[in-house]
Amino acid sequence: MKGHIRQRGKHSWGLQFGVGRDPVTGNHKTRYASFKGSKRDAQNELARLIVEFIAGGSVDPSKTTVHEFLDKWDRDFAAVHVSPKTRERYRQLANKQIIPNIGQVRLQKLRPVHLADLYAKLLKAGLSPRTVGHVHHLLHRALGHAGTWGETQRNVAALVKPPKVDSEEVVILTSEQVSDLMRHVEGRTLRPIIALALATGARRGELLALRIKDFNPDARTIRIERSLEQTKAGLRLKPPKTRNGKRTVSIPPFIVTELRAHIVTLQERRLALGMGRASRDDLLFPRWDGQVRSPHWLTQKFALAMEALGIKGVTFHSLRHTHASQLIASGVDPLTISRRLGHGSPTITLTVYGHLIEGTDTRAAELMENMFTNLRTE
Repeated sequence: MKGHIRQRGKHSWGLQFGVGRDPVTGNHKTRYASFKGSKRDAQNELARLIVEFIAGGSVDPSKTTVHEFLDKWDRDFAAVHVSPKTRERYRQLANKQIIPNIGQVRLQKLRPVHLADLYAKLLKAGLSPRTVGHVHHLLHRALGHAGTWGETQRNVAALVKPPKVDSEEVVILTSEQVSDLMRHVEGRTLRPIIALALATGARRGELLALRIKDFNPDARTIRIERSLEQTKAGLRLKPPKTRNGKRTVSIPPFIVTELRAHIVTLQERRLALGMGRASRDDLLFPRWDGQVRSPHWLTQKFALAMEALGIKGVTFHSLRHTHASQLIASGVDPLTISRRLGHGSPTITLTVYGHLIEGTDTRAAELMENMFTNLRTE
């Protein structure tokens, strides 16, 4: 492989070397670069570039912008490898936060300072550190593929830290609030859904995807095997994100009774509408016509119930937190809690609920005191 240098100014040089033929046209391809310094240094730089190219570490200069690359990444990667809901979120972040600010920057000209400036601008505009962190996560993931695909030599996002996010306080319901809530939804469709959420810690999409056969009254269990996802394109059933998401959760006798009564009511309503009895494959919490309920419907109905009770800051997801907090307060180990919640690992459980688990430290001290008290009485 040959290269040439050409002097442009007193200490300025133009470097060029061949990089083979274009696979489509068959024409020779040439790589160009600029260098400032002595002639000997320019020769050394040319040799370095040639060695780098042969080793596969050199990237062909391109006019591709960040906007163009994100569009390509969305089509070629996100469309195939991420869920529709995640892809929808990625596109929102790209279209609203990234492209308007750095979309016209050439991908290979993108530097850490561009991202640092972007994050500072977004924070100044009022975005939360958590949302800016999502922007960073998207850029880190996409730019990682830019390197894999030969578009860039490095992942610029890996050199920039996202803004620090303060740990959010986990909001849970008190025993009194749970009692008030259950009385408020007595006789309504919401009641068995809320009751099961409190008893299992299941997510709203998991609850709405349950079938009648997933409820085993004799074994007192609920089997979670899928989830309902809502995007702009509509509703779809999908498997859990991780293998731990598929799980069998034990439920107390009280919930067994609630669900038995719910199924009786469900069958009576179907017969009254001339729909026939529901099969075991039918949904456990369907709409009146047997179709799936929207997760947004559940969120809105729960919010209205909270408003009617005058309870602020509590969402449907708080029922999941309430379930976990009750288990922690009762001394259940993190591994068991993790399995009930369908977490990928106990580490996730500890990250979310670690501060609650730390609250049991006083109880640990009491146990130690009892042990030493026995020693003193010997």
